[in-house]
Amino acid sequence: MMECNVYKTVKTISLSQKTVELVVFSVLTYCKKQGVVSVHFIGDQKMQRLNSMYRGKDNTTDVLSFSMQEGEKFPGEQDDLGDIFISVPQIHKQAKAYAVTYRSEIIRMMIHGTLHLLGYDHIKKKEAEEMFRIQEELHRRFI
Repeated sequence: MMECNVYKTVKTISLSQKTVELVVFSVLTYCKKQGVVSVHFIGDQKMQRLNSMYRGKDNTTDVLSFSMQEGEKFPGEQDDLGDIFISVPQIHKQAKAYAVTYRSEIIRMMIHGTLHLLGYDHIKKKEAEEMFRIQEELHRRFI
């Protein structure tokens, strides 16, 4: 079973629910995983609070992922892969800075966040290379 819940606290994200689901499901399918992913499109203030609270960094960021695959499982939560929080204002800034479209950058960050939920990381060089290889391969399918 694959399910994608979409929440937004910003006026517009310029993507349909169907597009968000398609991006998340493509990552899950590629990685041969199933489960429920929740994607939250938020503003910079909320992202800064989350980044400060959970990472100790008092600034905004583009994407934060909170995996439910770590730690002890509770009954009924086996399918919950976790939550992805995306700062829409930060994505607009990055798209401009990287000279790409907003759509391209937000899709890249949804892929990135979903990969984090599945255990991928970019702290060590070899892990980063693998994560970014998959990220860009999947990203090319949408752009």
